[in-house]
Amino acid sequence: MRLFVAVYPPPESVEHLGAQVARLRVGAAAAAGSNVRLADPAHLHVTLAFLGDVEAARLVEVESALGLAAEGFSDGRNALPRYSLGGGGRFGQGRSTVLWVGLRGEVEALHVLAGLVRSRLRQARLPCDARPFRPHLTVARPGDRMDLADIEADRTDLDDYQGPEWPATELLLMRSHLDSRRSRYDRLAAWPL
Repeated sequence: MRLFVAVYPPPESVEHLGAQVARLRVGAAAAAGSNVRLADPAHLHVTLAFLGDVEAARLVEVESALGLAAEGFSDGRNALPRYSLGGGGRFGQGRSTVLWVGLRGEVEALHVLAGLVRSRLRQARLPCDARPFRPHLTVARPGDRMDLADIEADRTDLDDYQGPEWPATELLLMRSHLDSRRSRYDRLAAWPL
């Protein structure tokens, strides 16, 4: 099973972002029929840890590690940290260019949560991506199907974007399915934060 751990923004924030993306050059290109691979709004999430392929027999271990991480994050907390989508960036180049929106607000708390998740996974000797945590939501994967100057202009426009505030209320274990069609995600388990 291909697994990852995430938090999802609420539908209102996703809708607000969708309206912003529609006004960007990447949104106009998608509306004109260009395959800039806009992210499916139902799948917009912040990945805290990517496990990759994990044997089904180890699912109980994954769930136990994540339960401990969520419990550790929630201990002694009076209120949930609040976030908003805002700011923009770009990963990759050429065919692998990705446009993303960042998070604002109490982002340090999200770094703490990601650290707890990754630490618990490692303690359980489970696979976990070692790349530094950079909280973001992928907006599009335009690759080289759009001029780089247009992608950079969209990134600049996202720098000025500020979405509505929201709390992350649950930690989610997700399974991704990659095939010739678009990616599909299944929710396997959730823990309150």
